[in-house]
Amino acid sequence: MLQQQLTEIRWHARAGQGAVTAAKLVAETALELDRYIQAMPEYGPERMGAPIQAFTRISEDPIEIHNNIEFPGVIVVLDETLLPIVDVASGLTDDGIIIVNTCSPPAAVRKALGIPHGTVATVDATGISLDTLKRDMPNTPMIGALAKLTGLFTLEQISQHLAKTFGKKFSQEVIAANIAAVTRAYEEVQAS
Repeated sequence: MLQQQLTEIRWHARAGQGAVTAAKLVAETALELDRYIQAMPEYGPERMGAPIQAFTRISEDPIEIHNNIEFPGVIVVLDETLLPIVDVASGLTDDGIIIVNTCSPPAAVRKALGIPHGTVATVDATGISLDTLKRDMPNTPMIGALAKLTGLFTLEQISQHLAKTFGKKFSQEVIAANIAAVTRAYEEVQAS
């Protein structure tokens, strides 16, 4: 569990996978819990499928830094095909957590990335999203895995925020599918 005043999360994905939305959803959930937040994307003229990053900061105190996150305590990777082409583990703190959307076990990901420290976690967010949402949108399940591993939010807090936020633009069926995706990832994530 991460027990720091400032939690810095770096998201790695391909454009179109919902990393920016996930970064915002996590920040908004923290805001509802009276925490200070920042959520920002880093992209330029990227096309659909190009590697992108997003960032989230959560703190009990006002946040006075406004740059990209270089030494994250948490790294969330929505697409395992980025592992050989992007140094996703760059700057991971010694006690940090990296969560990867993959069917591979955590030990295999740790070895592939050469991470000697911290927690490595994996979850089949793609499989979960295909099963629950009927499309490949791994961002929502990854929020469930993030909640489980960091303790930043309870499953109930995330579900309530999703229902409230998605209720403005989606049907009850879509909301229920997203909550099911979050719940499954929360329950199925594995870490070592």
